[in-house]
Amino acid sequence: MASIVKRKNRYSVVYTYTDESGAKRQKWETFATNAEAKKRKKQIEFEQDTGTFILPTAKTVSDLLEEYMSIYGVNTWAMSTYEARRSLIFNYINPLIGDLKLDDITPRTMDKFYQSLLTVKAKVVNNRKPNNEYLTAHTVREIHKLLRNAFNQGVKWELMSRNPVLNATLPKEEHKQREIWTAETLFKALEVCDDDVLALALNLAFSCSLRIGELLGLTWDCIDISESSIKAGNAYIFVNKELQRVNRDALEQLSEKGVILKFPPALSSTHTALVLKEPKTKTSVRKIFLPKTVAEMLVKRYEEVENLKELFGDEYTDYNLVFASSCGRPIEGQVINRALKKLIDDNDLPPVVFHSFRHSSITYKLKLNGGDMKSVQGDSGHARMDMVADVYSHIIDEDRRYNAQKFEEQFYNAKGLKNAEEGKTAPMPKFETSVELLDPMAEVQKESEVEKEKPAENSTDENAALLTKLLSNPETAALLKALAKTI
Repeated sequence: MASIVKRKNRYSVVYTYTDESGAKRQKWETFATNAEAKKRKKQIEFEQDTGTFILPTAKTVSDLLEEYMSIYGVNTWAMSTYEARRSLIFNYINPLIGDLKLDDITPRTMDKFYQSLLTVKAKVVNNRKPNNEYLTAHTVREIHKLLRNAFNQGVKWELMSRNPVLNATLPKEEHKQREIWTAETLFKALEVCDDDVLALALNLAFSCSLRIGELLGLTWDCIDISESSIKAGNAYIFVNKELQRVNRDALEQLSEKGVILKFPPALSSTHTALVLKEPKTKTSVRKIFLPKTVAEMLVKRYEEVENLKELFGDEYTDYNLVFASSCGRPIEGQVINRALKKLIDDNDLPPVVFHSFRHSSITYKLKLNGGDMKSVQGDSGHARMDMVADVYSHIIDEDRRYNAQKFEEQFYNAKGLKNAEEGKTAPMPKFETSVELLDPMAEVQKESEVEKEKPAENSTDENAALLTKLLSNPETAALLKALAKTI
């Protein structure tokens, strides 16, 4: 059994273990919060009861990372996260600083390491060629996040006295906004697309805000495209899994955690496996209603799949997939990506990646519903609202341009100004707003209406008084000066 002892403002999990010589020893692991300590206590007790407990004893960086993955990563990471971080460790961390002793690591050591990573060539992972020849600042920052968390665990396990990367100097990252197609470009692409599978994928990704893994993991039992549902506008898809190619070692280490189905390998020698797995987060499980046009596309696709089954008979392995090859096997992302690249090259379209259609989808949905991020979050499956807000920046820029255009149309190109240039009485332009306080001329216009009802003999004095009052308002005075320059 383990216990929790509070020491000043920190909480220590205290437990006993048996060392290599058979002697009983006591171990303290220190945490910043009571919640963290309780979580670790529960984990230790469970692993001791099941005989799976591993005592943190790391001496080097590679030792620490191995224990970090086996104790922390296996229990908390999703498979995609585990694989990505495992790749960073084995490709870029262990070869360079893995042999360094924990006691010898300093902030200066880590700063030099981060800077040196920018000269390291990027590795091929799972047969995927990297986009850049050398590691980018973004990848360096991902490595930093991994090490920061691992060293934090090392401090909690009392293997290190402090975290040497807390105040690290990181290379500056240039944030590039993902390119997306306009609605016009998308329509053009769909018109010239002669690949029915790609066309369906594009329409689903755009209308349903799907990730490519979610798209390719769709099964017919999670789709309602009945005639009655389509007619009533209730046709939908239910996203509860995704297609992913994973490393077999990662699959084994995580005991196939979250795996729904593992497909037989096409090649026996491959070190990866194709799986249907649970989504990364709970918010990714969602119901998305279909536009009628897209629902009818799925009806047509269902008929095509049924014809393939009949045509190939026993040679067709039915996994109930929407996106299946002629023999029933899953269609992988690289197939869709190659088809998209061909469509772009053949028709001189702006270059985008498939994930761009998810961004386009979120952008246009926000535009259509007036910026209701909560409803869009329900479709997109984002874990947090601020992740949707990041995409919202596309719209903000567009709206700002629209505001400038409206200002040009309703003020600078107003008929009133044109009349003023001709020497006629120029009525003030009216701005489209429901809030009178936003219109600097609202009060003036009201007073002008009152003045019309007063006797004419007092008009000269009262007009002078009104003009004085107008000029006392800085905004109104500036506006009148601007108008005077046009005369």
